[in-house]
Amino acid sequence: MPIVTVQVTREGTAPGRVSVSAEEKAAIIAGVSQVLLDVLNKPLESTYVVIEEVELDNWGWGGLPTVQYRRQRAEATKP
Repeated sequence: MPIVTVQVTREGTAPGRVSVSAEEKAAIIAGVSQVLLDVLNKPLESTYVVIEEVELDNWGWGGLPTVQYRRQRAEATKP
């Protein structure tokens, strides 16, 4: 019985959205479950997928809060 946890930042994938949509979550669950079936032969009905949405303020990268890290990278890539 595999249990897979997927962590994503709680932010929308389109303007005006503040979380992952139900449709996107369903696609993640289906895709992850299919990978376990294809690679490890784990039946779909025995695979659990947990999606955790993490507030953006609670996510850091490169020693910085994510918002600051993204801002820094964006500025570094400007021509």
